[in-house]
Amino acid sequence: MTNKLKWTNKYQYFTGPTLLQRYTSFVFLYKWILTLLLTKKTIYFSFPIFKRRKKKEKARDFDSQALFCIIYWLILPPSSSMAQLKVLCLFALFLTITELFITGVNSAATFTMVNKCQQTIWPGLLSNAGIAPLSTTGFVLQKGESKTISVPTSWGGRFWARTHCTEDSTGKFTCATGDCGSGKLECAGGNAAPPATLAEFTLDGSNGMDFFDVSLVDGYNLPVLVVPQGGAGNNCTSTGCVVDLNGACPSELKVMSVGGENVACKSACEAFQKDEYCCAGAYNNPTTCKPSSYSTLFKKACPSAYSYAYDDKTSTFTCAGANNYLITFCPSPNTSQKSSSSSSGQNQEPEDSNNQNNDNNNNEPSTINNSMVYDGAWDISSASSTTTCMHVFSSPAIAGAVAFLTATFQLHRQLF
Repeated sequence: MTNKLKWTNKYQYFTGPTLLQRYTSFVFLYKWILTLLLTKKTIYFSFPIFKRRKKKEKARDFDSQALFCIIYWLILPPSSSMAQLKVLCLFALFLTITELFITGVNSAATFTMVNKCQQTIWPGLLSNAGIAPLSTTGFVLQKGESKTISVPTSWGGRFWARTHCTEDSTGKFTCATGDCGSGKLECAGGNAAPPATLAEFTLDGSNGMDFFDVSLVDGYNLPVLVVPQGGAGNNCTSTGCVVDLNGACPSELKVMSVGGENVACKSACEAFQKDEYCCAGAYNNPTTCKPSSYSTLFKKACPSAYSYAYDDKTSTFTCAGANNYLITFCPSPNTSQKSSSSSSGQNQEPEDSNNQNNDNNNNEPSTINNSMVYDGAWDISSASSTTTCMHVFSSPAIAGAVAFLTATFQLHRQLF
């Protein structure tokens, strides 16, 4: 009887008439709901209408919740029912703030481009299809200069350097390599004309990982090195092509400037327009499309760069939590290939065949106009918000366990 009375008294904590009791009970229960928020195993509720949302919808409603809470608090009369609604409103706001505090909101990533070439370059930027263009899509970098730009959390796209650019008497801007066809300094959605060395990125892709590579699939014009900063993972390391391929370019692939200078090296696909080189037609799969003698030449010179469309195994790199990517044009040939993170190992081989198969299945690229892009870039372009959350805990299971234990402790302490 004593235990029953004790539980009855404590149960009044959840059913008692006072607002303080009900509000406090909601504060306890939020930790249970937080388990669902952290593990993303099911739906969560969005105030003020408590509409159920599917777990794939990542958009956070913090601003709208705060706005409605303020409106409710200011205009509703102080009746008991309305006061309870205000309490529920404050609880919803409190729940949202707590979620943001524990899970964290990914801030915009940054890219820092550095020109170590002996010449002026004009970097070009292109967002993947379905992703809004960046604040700038092209600019000039004098020798020794650098520029940092911010991108949305789930951004995907590519960077490259345009070289030997001029402006004619009519104001038309053109470049000998990497020209984007806009006729202006800003590329404004124009892609790099091959040949051009590409640095390609998909941020916040599968499992929240960043995917990146340096690609010679569209040919080569300048050495490029990409170094992730602040990231983690076994494959979170620098990649690039740090040697001058123009000097070793076969004559049939060379691109010469008006002055007779060798300024770029075409891909075999661009030079010969054959399906076996372009991985097109009957060769549009990794089984039939094999490395050519030309792509092998690129691969030997730049082992970590993409040499042809299905060169995924040794050319795809991933990072978790990288806050900046340093893109250096014309780095020193002896530049260290180690990432600035504490992780080591450059594109290590999978330990078993199952892992290898999974990697191959997850990283098979698509081609558009014979140019490699990440499948994940198209997947997240319309599904991800620029305010998606990234867990502080490395595993959702760990995060859920922490929330569950915290809720159990708090509830037990208040009830017993």
